[in-house]
Amino acid sequence: MAFELPQLGYAYDALEPHIDARTMEIHYSKHHQGYTNNLNNAIAGTDLEGKSINDILTELDMNNGAVRNNGGGFYNHSLFWSVMNPEDKGYLTGELRDAIEAAYGSVDAFKDAFAKAAATRFGSGWAWLCVHPGGKVEVCSTPNQDNPLMPDGCGGTPILGLDVWEHAYYLNYQNRRPDYIQAFFNVINWNEVERRYAAGK
Repeated sequence: MAFELPQLGYAYDALEPHIDARTMEIHYSKHHQGYTNNLNNAIAGTDLEGKSINDILTELDMNNGAVRNNGGGFYNHSLFWSVMNPEDKGYLTGELRDAIEAAYGSVDAFKDAFAKAAATRFGSGWAWLCVHPGGKVEVCSTPNQDNPLMPDGCGGTPILGLDVWEHAYYLNYQNRRPDYIQAFFNVINWNEVERRYAAGK
């Protein structure tokens, strides 16, 4: 069964002024659709056909560039859209907040660590908050469309991800990546992140 572009769940302009409608439209309908189509083409007729995206990525041959890049692009963006929400975002509370404070000392210190991971990723890539078995959380970053699930990734299960490829922010923020990173904190769907934390620990 072929992978399909997931439903966005909100309008292109729903995250404004933090993320503009034109960027959202291009990012979702062009970039993410492209990764989805190219992933399906890359696995067609292979033993990967019919596997879940998680299984494909955790068992990935890192030398298979087509599956690595497009499988990562499909998974990463699917997570990215789900961890943003213009309404009913919830609050950072409960066990996830406890885990973040245990790892980083405070929520503000976590945000600083996450922002640094995103800002210092050279070129294109992603910043992540991951959960490890047992509930410990960790901030890390990966290049290009790699993610923590892949062999030699930064480890853990991603529960929050920020796309720092230029196409994610350049129309609105140009080269001001730090401004885009700070804007992201205003649209995080903590209800979804907490759900992913509970499932991943």
